Amino acid sequence: NQTLTKVNGSVVRIGIIQGEYHWHKHDHDDEFFFVLDGQLLIDLEDKTVALNPNQGMTISKGILHRTRAPEKTVILMVENSTIQPTGD
Repeated sequence: NQTLTKVNGSVVRIGIIQGEYHWHKHDHDDEFFFVLDGQLLIDLEDKTVALNPNQGMTISKGILHRTRAPEKTVILMVENSTIQPTGD
């Protein structure tokens, strides 16, 4: 479930998520995740980062990652408006 707002060529999405997303990367775009409620786990090739409310993280372009939310989680995502959410 998402709401979308454009800001200078980028989009700000509010997402309500639960479960896991597939491994992917974005060759040309960075992504920023910010947790409003719940917990977001970001799996990278060598570690997992746990984000709790009021914490955020940028995933640089070219980095293989996946997101997981063990419980209902509300997040803000900021990314280029042309990004393919499924990865490149």
